[in-house]
Amino acid sequence: MKLEILAVDDSRTMRDMIRFALEPAGFTVHTAEDGVHGTEVLEAIDPDVIITDINMPRMDGFGFIDAIRDRGQHKKTPILVLTTEAAPEMKMRARNAGATGWIVKPFDPVKLVKALQMVAG
Repeated sequence: MKLEILAVDDSRTMRDMIRFALEPAGFTVHTAEDGVHGTEVLEAIDPDVIITDINMPRMDGFGFIDAIRDRGQHKKTPILVLTTEAAPEMKMRARNAGATGWIVKPFDPVKLVKALQMVAG
C-alpha cells in the first residue's frame, strides 16, 4: 500500500525519524515544522494520512487539526497525533477536534506503519 503522508513536528529529529521509519515501507513522506507550515504544505498535496505533534510553536497540533478539519478537502483525512503527551484529557481534546488516533513518543516504527495502513485502509 503506497500512502502519501504529511508529518508535522517542530523537531527536525522527529521528522527525520518518521521519514526513516516510513519511506522503506513504501510511503511518500512530506514534512512541515509546525501547524502554520502544515497548512501551507496542504495547499500543494493531498495526503492519505496526516501525523501531527501537539506541542509546537506558532500553531500547535490542536489548532492545526481545527484548521484542517475546517477545510472541505481534508474533513475526512485520517489524523494521527504523535506526541509525548499521554494525559486522557489531551487525548479527548484531540479526538473532539477530529484526530483519528493517538501514538505516544517514542514510537515503534513497525507499529506506526501498521497504524497508518489501518487508518488509511
